[in-house]
Amino acid sequence: MSERRACRVIDADRKSVRYRSVRDDGAGLRAKLRELANQRRRFGYRRLHILLRREGIMINRKKTQRLYREEGLAVRRRCSRKRAVGTRAPAPVLAMPNQRWSLDFVHDQLASGRRFRVLSVVDDVTGECLAAVPDTSISGHRVVRERTRLIGGRGKPGMIVSDNGTELTSNAVLAWCGEIGVEWHYIAPGKPMQNGYVESFNGRMRDELLNETLFMSMAHARVEIAAWMEDYNRERPHSSLGYETPAAFAAKLDKQWPASLRPAGSATQPIASTALMRNNAARL
Repeated sequence: MSERRACRVIDADRKSVRYRSVRDDGAGLRAKLRELANQRRRFGYRRLHILLRREGIMINRKKTQRLYREEGLAVRRRCSRKRAVGTRAPAPVLAMPNQRWSLDFVHDQLASGRRFRVLSVVDDVTGECLAAVPDTSISGHRVVRERTRLIGGRGKPGMIVSDNGTELTSNAVLAWCGEIGVEWHYIAPGKPMQNGYVESFNGRMRDELLNETLFMSMAHARVEIAAWMEDYNRERPHSSLGYETPAAFAAKLDKQWPASLRPAGSATQPIASTALMRNNAARL
């Protein structure tokens, strides 16, 4: 049967039958998306969408999601520990940078099998990683030296939060707190979510760096961790900050209030009176 007769039988327009889409298949965009996903293997489509927009590729988020799904780039979920049920009230804290630091340890091992640990320090307000110190052994005296170095460059925090590890409850730490007048708060035993900010940070470090990198030596580990920390602070979009970077979020806080309204003796500025300062609902 000819095309003309077939179209007449089914009452179809021959132009519609002959039409072939001329829409771009997005090969270049797909290639760029695969490239970013290969570089950031633990990023989902939302963060990859932010990275595409940074490079000047202005597309709809839904299109990014569709291409991400069609290219089979979905991140494989790793099994996690069981989480407690029920509601939790956020711990009250004055919403200003340098008001509260959280610190904890995360462990890994080198290619030789030798184990090492990383001391992580996070600003709970800005989300910045202030320090990530890897070493095979970190004592209470080492913790004190690292805190002293941070305070020398950033200023004294209003509070430090940690668990009850032996390095963090040592006499060196307790004496140091008394000398400089910093309040050190210890969470309840067996309640890691009371220190949720640094626990979340350690989870990101584990997922995006430690599980993805084979460290050949301690020198190699220090270089890789320092580079990842810099990227975390200045390049990685954070959903809890409205997909801004911690460095950009902190810079925005510095512009919100004039220097005359800052608390006495503080190098930072308050933005509110509670800890609910992050835009958790912001999505592109």
